[in-house]
Amino acid sequence: MPKVLHALSDPVRMEIVLKIARAGEVACGAFDIPMPKSTLSHHFRVLRESGVVASRREGNELMNYLRSEDLEARFPGVLEAIIAAGKTSSIERG
Repeated sequence: MPKVLHALSDPVRMEIVLKIARAGEVACGAFDIPMPKSTLSHHFRVLRESGVVASRREGNELMNYLRSEDLEARFPGVLEAIIAAGKTSSIERG
């Protein structure tokens, strides 16, 4: 649980998770986050290593998706609550 919460404590990683939650699967190149590619790769690595997201190759693209079922089995309700809270925060900011 600490790894998952740490991964989701960063605002950039939270935005990544929210975008994937809305879309289902998102290619790495589809994220319009103004930061160096190496920094964005670091954020994806933290999310993968914590078990929040997984990736699969589709042609030249690396598709990212939430490991919703795995997280729900390990920590029931946590991902849903975090995504709901993140959506509320995004609405309040935007």
